[in-house]
Amino acid sequence: MFTGIVEEMGTIERMSIQGSSGSIAIRAKKVLEDAHIGDSIAVNGICLTVTSLGSDKFTADVMAETVRRSSLKSLGSGSQVNLERAMGANSRFGGHIVSGHIDGTGTIESISREENAIWFTIVPSSEMLYEIVEKGSITLDGISLTVAYVDERCFKVSVIPHTAAETILKYKSVGDAVNIETDIIAKYVAKLLGKEKKQETLTMDFLIENGF
Repeated sequence: MFTGIVEEMGTIERMSIQGSSGSIAIRAKKVLEDAHIGDSIAVNGICLTVTSLGSDKFTADVMAETVRRSSLKSLGSGSQVNLERAMGANSRFGGHIVSGHIDGTGTIESISREENAIWFTIVPSSEMLYEIVEKGSITLDGISLTVAYVDERCFKVSVIPHTAAETILKYKSVGDAVNIETDIIAKYVAKLLGKEKKQETLTMDFLIENGF
């Protein structure tokens, strides 16, 4: 499990995809301090298992499902990625519950500034929108963020300067893809309620009306 608090930006040294799967090698520093083979590290929000370690890099295998669901296929040697180690039992819970299991990708439709904040408008699939709640949590490329606005087509997040500076968000442009993991609580609520109308979105009023 992760929290969505990015520890450092790493650099892809090698991306080897044969067909729809393969392996990735990433140069890093902080996340390697206590890493072991078999540990989990989130790479742009994707939970990957360390298969080998060096003094300044690690490698991980990438499954076809991971390539299909995420933006990894658009990256290559030299690309910057957000990195986070799995949460320790004695760690502070600074973000929210993040599984590292990507639901899919969204496209950045616009980027704008409002005083010290940076607004990102993201267009995801309708299935993911159903699980996105205004003022709820969402993970973009492994970053824990708060949904500031959502409608039937898109959602928006407002990012503080520190988050933009310490993550790959500062390199993003309109049209770029971002990995999305919706809030795990919203997923279970939707499943338990048996709601299949994907064109709708969960709202706070809807949750209150149904006893949550």
